[in-house]
Amino acid sequence: MARPIVLLKLGGSLITDKTRPGVARHPAIRRLARELAAAGADPRGPRLLVGHGSGSFGHAAASVGGLRPGADARRRLDAISHTQHRAAELHRLVVAALVDAGARPFSFAPSSFLCAAGGRFRARFFEPIFEALDRGLLPVVYGDVVLDRTRGAVVVSTEELFLLLATEAARRKRLVARAGWLGETDGVHDGNGRTIARLTASAALRTSRRVSGSSGVDVTGGMALRLRAAGTLAQAGIVSMIVDGRKAGAIAAAVAGSASRGTRVGAR
Repeated sequence: MARPIVLLKLGGSLITDKTRPGVARHPAIRRLARELAAAGADPRGPRLLVGHGSGSFGHAAASVGGLRPGADARRRLDAISHTQHRAAELHRLVVAALVDAGARPFSFAPSSFLCAAGGRFRARFFEPIFEALDRGLLPVVYGDVVLDRTRGAVVVSTEELFLLLATEAARRKRLVARAGWLGETDGVHDGNGRTIARLTASAALRTSRRVSGSSGVDVTGGMALRLRAAGTLAQAGIVSMIVDGRKAGAIAAAVAGSASRGTRVGAR
């Protein structure tokens, strides 16, 4: 029987300084890579599927190039190419750290396995990702720019990728045990700055309409998008934990489903 899958996202604000274009947080990336390698080393544990945001690399390039939601990018060829390059540049830093940590990463660029039309992902090829999982490799995806038959290109977030992959896993009768979202806050905060410990799927979707987006440039929605994704996963029976990835041990706790702090998003 195939081992369950845990989805883990390293937020762009965690691995880059989103207020400064092209500035990576190298010590944080190296520490997270070591924690991922340790979490994936248990032969009886779940399979990990990691995604990371584009932070101040891809988001900054997309914003400058006008690649915002709903934009017609058919004439923005320079922006499409540059945004893909910058997103991949950060991805290479993350993968290199994972290799150095012994995590056995296997890289997947969304621009190579997705194609969109009118902002919706119509063509998908996920076979290599599930093959990598079954071979004991660590698949790593990331926020990227994807070609669109009618708009030229669209930016795809890791949140959207996880929703697509969770749907594909269900189609393949593969269990996604949980999702962990690692950022630079200890979960979702209420109006007084206190962490909301638990949200139902419906509450997460309602809250997503009220929270602020991101601490820096972000063309996909930041925390609001994360809450919508977590709420949608919860509707499918997949629990999410939104936790502070700056704290050592956050990855192990998210994988085990034992995080003591942060926001839990479940069906109820």
